[in-house]
Amino acid sequence: MYDINWIKENLDLFKDSLSKRGENIDIDKLLLLDEERRKFIMEMQTLQQERNEKSKDIGAIKDKSGKEFKSAKEEVQKVNKKIEDLKEDERKAEEDFADFLSRIPNVLESDVPEGQDESFNLVVSTHGAPRKFDFEPKPHYEIGEKLGQMDFEQAVKISGSRFVNLKGQLSRLERALSNFMLDLHTQEFGFNEVSPSFLVKSEAMYGTGQLPKFTEDSFQTREGLWLIPTAEVSITNMVADKIIEQESLPLRYVAYSPCFRSEAGSAGKDTRGMIRLHQFSKVELVTICDQENAEAEYNNLLRAAEEVLIKLGLPYRKMFLCSGDTGFGAHKTYDLEVWLPSQKTYREISSCSIFGEFQARRMKARYRKRGEKETKFLHTMNGSGLAIGRTIVAIIENYQNKDGSITIPPVLHKYMSGEMMIKAH
Repeated sequence: MYDINWIKENLDLFKDSLSKRGENIDIDKLLLLDEERRKFIMEMQTLQQERNEKSKDIGAIKDKSGKEFKSAKEEVQKVNKKIEDLKEDERKAEEDFADFLSRIPNVLESDVPEGQDESFNLVVSTHGAPRKFDFEPKPHYEIGEKLGQMDFEQAVKISGSRFVNLKGQLSRLERALSNFMLDLHTQEFGFNEVSPSFLVKSEAMYGTGQLPKFTEDSFQTREGLWLIPTAEVSITNMVADKIIEQESLPLRYVAYSPCFRSEAGSAGKDTRGMIRLHQFSKVELVTICDQENAEAEYNNLLRAAEEVLIKLGLPYRKMFLCSGDTGFGAHKTYDLEVWLPSQKTYREISSCSIFGEFQARRMKARYRKRGEKETKFLHTMNGSGLAIGRTIVAIIENYQNKDGSITIPPVLHKYMSGEMMIKAH
């Protein structure tokens, strides 16, 4: 979300950022919508001033039963009628302007690499060497199904495509991973654990940028509430409509939650296995801070997400997303991609984005320095720390054994009651 005055003052920068994203936004229409709503505002103010002056004239008339009083009262009523007629036009103009503005993506930071799609993303660093197998590694779904602990067939009967039922040790692995990640982020990186709501209002979805842009990718109940696509929505909105004192910042939050996505734009992609499901679990990191410390906090969030992969011993690489692949609300984004032996490639397991004021403007979330009356918009950022389903996929594939068993990463042993292997029972 933007301040229209900022757009006018930085029009070339604004247009350049949209061009790099490959967005074809009609800026002339935006400016016209702004001009129209301003016209209605000015007309409304003029009429209200006229009404005030005429009301004063009425008050000065001593004979309240004479023609002069009656005529003056009729004049005020005429102005009131004009104001009432104009209110609807003003409301519609404001709605059209706000709707158009809300669909425009965030301005990119200057260092974001330019490119049309993911093929232009930059490899920043690579960590860990992919394991060399003395057998042909299998995909996670074959291993999980053979173990009898990953059931897609019955999940389809119960819920439809893109669902899975985990059982036995794999189900326990999901719980172990969530506990391990929460402990790591709270104990080593200063995040405070939150148990968020899984259903939210439209205002919350709008605040973090899911609406109206990603309406089709989300699930809505008959009552109008939305199933969260990520805990980011619930957590970040904890500061909506608030003014936070600067000395209370930063606010670092971490939460485990199920996530729900319709995957409307992903037809035909990753139809087998757990890579792309309608329901999946995730540990989400959110930081809310002032402008001065935003970059340092972003680096802390990135390190926290990376540390999960390091401690699990999973090979991964860090990617700097190009302009055409950067998300709607992000200033810039780094993705962490984990190595999957069956695909012989890296796949996204965490996406860490910084938003600047973009979300805070939508949420009306501000902060204030000690001793000052002026407030500023907060800066927000978030990232997966990590997506648990994809972490399970990565562990199964990277730690698989020739006999079909799975070695449990040492860091998880205490979360699995000392178990070191996942085997068929």
